[in-house]
Amino acid sequence: QVQLVQSGGGLVQAGDSLRLSCVASGRTFSSYVMGWFRQAPGKERDFVAAIGWSGVYTYYADSVEGRFTISRDNAENTVYLQMNSLKPEDTAVYYCAAASSTYGRTWQQYDYWGQGTQVTVSS
Repeated sequence: QVQLVQSGGGLVQAGDSLRLSCVASGRTFSSYVMGWFRQAPGKERDFVAAIGWSGVYTYYADSVEGRFTISRDNAENTVYLQMNSLKPEDTAVYYCAAASSTYGRTWQQYDYWGQGTQVTVSS
C-alpha cells in the first residue's frame, strides 16, 4: 500500500514556473514507476510525465516536452514536476500516481493516486 501526498500548485501567470511535489509513504517507493497526470474541467485525465524506478528514464506528453521536468529522490520518497513556461492551457488539477508494474501513459495503469492539486495559469 502506498499513500501519496501532494504539495505545490497555485495561481500563476503565463510564462511563470511552478514545482509540484509528491511524497510517498512506505519503504518500497523506489520500486514504483511514478507519473503525473492532469485533468481539466470536463476533460479526461491526461498523461503528463512519468519516471522509471531509478530516475534514468523519463517520458513526457508532447504538449509539455521541453517545458516540464519530472524527477525523483528515492531517499526522500519524493517525485517532483518542475513546470516552466506555463501556458493557460496547462490549467488543470494535477495528480501524481504510482504504478507497481511497468511505465504507462494511461491512468488505468497506475495503482495509487495523490489527492490532486490545482494549477491555474492566467493569460
